[in-house]
Amino acid sequence: MRSYQQGPRRAGAEQKGSIVSHAEDRKDDRTYVEQFTPTDLMTLRNELLQSGVDSFQAAEIVANFLSGRGYGVSHHEARAAASRIEVPGCTAEHIQAELERVALAM
Repeated sequence: MRSYQQGPRRAGAEQKGSIVSHAEDRKDDRTYVEQFTPTDLMTLRNELLQSGVDSFQAAEIVANFLSGRGYGVSHHEARAAASRIEVPGCTAEHIQAELERVALAM
């Protein structure tokens, strides 16, 4: 008889017997991103807009912002977030939502 280790279970999933996948478990890491101050968020946006960098360098700016606050991020997700943050009329709430979407708790 082979034994194997089951993955983590979500609250309430034990009743249904389903196992949470690693992707779902990773998504759960993103639910606890702190609320950044509007000043910090708009400073990040201004840095992206005024720096005149390409998408890879913009991703580094976003990654540095998050890593300085204890979060990780994939470079692909950081590039996507940077392009969304640079959209005209972007608000602090929109930037917060983007960072929550891509940030990974360390």
